[in-house]
Amino acid sequence: MTTTSITTLMMKRTFDVSAEKVYDAWTNVEMIKKWMFTMETTNKVAKSDARVGGMWEIVDHRNGIDYRAIGEYKVVEPPTKLVFTFKMPQFSDIEDDITVVIQPIESGCEMSFTQDIHVIHEEGWTTEDVEKAHEDWKKETEQGWYYMFLGLKELVETGKIIYPSI
Repeated sequence: MTTTSITTLMMKRTFDVSAEKVYDAWTNVEMIKKWMFTMETTNKVAKSDARVGGMWEIVDHRNGIDYRAIGEYKVVEPPTKLVFTFKMPQFSDIEDDITVVIQPIESGCEMSFTQDIHVIHEEGWTTEDVEKAHEDWKKETEQGWYYMFLGLKELVETGKIIYPSI
């Protein structure tokens, strides 16, 4: 049996658009395939059944490899809250929980993002090893979301994303 523990990543972002527009970017397939775990040019599959118990799926194809992210919607409260699971089955059966809360503010909206990250322990880890793994996993996850949220902001505020050349 795999031993895991949880570390929590929290991030906030502001957008110069309505909460409805940001919420739509999290649930509308045409928007999702442009920023969430994928780019429009590398996206093979984008599905979203944004209702409690509904599923979402992204398949991104890069360097000859398909990367699949899937999950289930647990809370769907347009346009202010989404809670869903996140898993990449090719790497692990472990699911993280993600909560997105979007609140209107005077100049647009503020998004609060929380991910409960399951950290897989290696045999013989000490408390210090676990603490370091929590920091490392949180840092790597935050970096990934940082870049996705840059794309999300550009998409909802301008209607397009300009991808950097890789």
